[in-house]
Amino acid sequence: MADVRIKIYTTPTCPWCRRAKDYFRQLGLPYTEVDVSKDQKGAEEMVRKSGQMGVPVIEIGNQIIVGFDKAKIDRTLGIN
Repeated sequence: MADVRIKIYTTPTCPWCRRAKDYFRQLGLPYTEVDVSKDQKGAEEMVRKSGQMGVPVIEIGNQIIVGFDKAKIDRTLGIN
C-alpha cells in the first residue's frame, strides 16, 4: 500500500476534496494534488482520464475514483 501513487484532482472550494485529502493524511499516505482551477493541463488530464468535469477525481495507481467514495478507496488500497 505504501508504494501506491495517489493523485487528487481538486479545487480550493470543494468540501469533498478536503475530506479526501484529510482521509489520506489520516492514513499516512502521501498524495499529489492537482488544483484544476489553476492548472489547465491538469484539468484536461482529469477529464481525459475520468470523463468527469467535477471534483474530486482520485487516481490510485491506475484506478480512477470519482468523488470521495471511501468504500471504493479502501477497496482499492486493500483496507478492510
